[in-house]
Amino acid sequence: MKKIFILLLAALTLGVSEQAKAQKFVLIDMEYILKNVPAYERANEQLNQVSRKWQAEVEALSKEAEDLYKAYQSEIVFLSAEQKKQREEAIVAKEKEAAELKKKYFGPEGELFKKRESLMQPIQDEIYNAVKDICELKGYSLVLDRASDAGIIFASPKIDISNDVLHKLGYGQ
Repeated sequence: MKKIFILLLAALTLGVSEQAKAQKFVLIDMEYILKNVPAYERANEQLNQVSRKWQAEVEALSKEAEDLYKAYQSEIVFLSAEQKKQREEAIVAKEKEAAELKKKYFGPEGELFKKRESLMQPIQDEIYNAVKDICELKGYSLVLDRASDAGIIFASPKIDISNDVLHKLGYGQ
């Protein structure tokens, strides 16, 4: 009985160690890949242009509110209580309008987020599919991103498949 247990344990240990040897790990560098995908650069530029335009709109409304406040401050001594109340309400309304516009454009579910998602998702999907195809073709079990904070201290350049991914996407050298 003891011999059977030892043989079984040895067989399991050998099987597990053979499986561990069979697993292949590789790296990619997403920053490097994205820098070499022209569509990503174009999408980034589009996002920057839209962001600057929307930011200018928000700043214009904020400036209007600021101008209303400055005018109010300089004329406050000449205004009746009713006029003060009207001016204060107008200032608050303008500030609120600016804040709502900022939230609409730049909030967590805002227009910039949606625009970024619509422009970047196809590029990310294309890269993901290229990585997946390479992994299936070459039998890789795990892909780590060198560019992320994955805690990689050292990795051999031999296991970096970033250029393979670029080549699969049609951007290889």
